[in-house]
Amino acid sequence: MMDDSDFGVASGTQTVRFERLLPGPIERVWSYLVDSDKRGQWLASGVMPTHVGGEFQMRFHHASLSPEITPTPARFVKYENGVTSTHRLTRNEPPHVLGFTWGDGVDGGQSDVLIELTEHGDKVRFVLTHSKLSGRGGQVQVSGGWHTHLAVLVERLNGRVPVSFWTLFEGVEAQYDVRYPKD
Repeated sequence: MMDDSDFGVASGTQTVRFERLLPGPIERVWSYLVDSDKRGQWLASGVMPTHVGGEFQMRFHHASLSPEITPTPARFVKYENGVTSTHRLTRNEPPHVLGFTWGDGVDGGQSDVLIELTEHGDKVRFVLTHSKLSGRGGQVQVSGGWHTHLAVLVERLNGRVPVSFWTLFEGVEAQYDVRYPKD
């Protein structure tokens, strides 16, 4: 069951923002953003540079995010054995701010991901803003993806084994399609 507060919030058709309160400390959450092995447990693996402007690759393999195996939805079968994408580091202010480029940007260019962490007692406020998206369709797609990947991150940080990515993902995009204003 999805909590309303878990849903991203759209701004226009080119930006979406997610907020979570995660178990800390902040250095632990930061490590799940920048360490390839830890990031690979909830999003994608790949060595991230420490210098702004550095290019890096992320390897997505959704079936490896959980020991539970479920069938890959038909439209994603071509990525069933994983997919690699190229990104560029745009901000690196450990352990508070991380920014990098993403695909599906305006006019076929790159979009931007900005992750901000702030301490709140023994918790960490996690804010992810994905901007410069290609429009409402791209916004719905990346929202469904981030929503699901963040659900896996929450499980990992709470010491739990997540259910299959595809089980978590089922129906999420459709809910964003209803939530976001039509063009």
